[in-house]
Amino acid sequence: MDDIVRQAIAKWPNVPDCHGWLALDARGNWYMRDDQAQAAGPFAAPDATGSLVSRGSLLVHEKLIDFIARNYASDARGQWFFQNGPQRVYVELQATPLIWRIDPAPGFAVRSHTGQSAQVQRCIVDEQGRVYLQTDLGFGLVHTLDTMHAADAVEQGLWQPEELPAGDLPNRFGYVRSPQSLQEQ
Repeated sequence: MDDIVRQAIAKWPNVPDCHGWLALDARGNWYMRDDQAQAAGPFAAPDATGSLVSRGSLLVHEKLIDFIARNYASDARGQWFFQNGPQRVYVELQATPLIWRIDPAPGFAVRSHTGQSAQVQRCIVDEQGRVYLQTDLGFGLVHTLDTMHAADAVEQGLWQPEELPAGDLPNRFGYVRSPQSLQEQ
């Protein structure tokens, strides 16, 4: 966490949390969700035509994305958030809290969408063939562009995939896809 963020928390300790305004897609992209995007529906749910109109605006400002990445963490309930100064901004997840990028053979180095290197502990495949990794940093989905590298690691015997249903993953690995929905309950 940035020092300036720690200082802001100390100076203003009782700033209310924010829900529904920030989201992470299955490719590691951040989205800002204004009132209109939130009114269109949940972040991860497509509408009747298959469009994701509720996504909001893709963030492209590199310094903002880096700031979010440095201050991205989870709470004791498995809700992921961006600590924006004194305010905790909870993140809606399309898939998982981390999105993994994998280098090609021979190294198969793994790093998160936030740029942190990770050590693979476990490989999971769901009923749709999506690949997930449990690492020393946490649980996440392998980026679609890197599934071939994951397959190569499996073929070389480096990772032994286990099959688990996608619906079981949040409870099993302790993350909440929609902190906003918990607020509404």
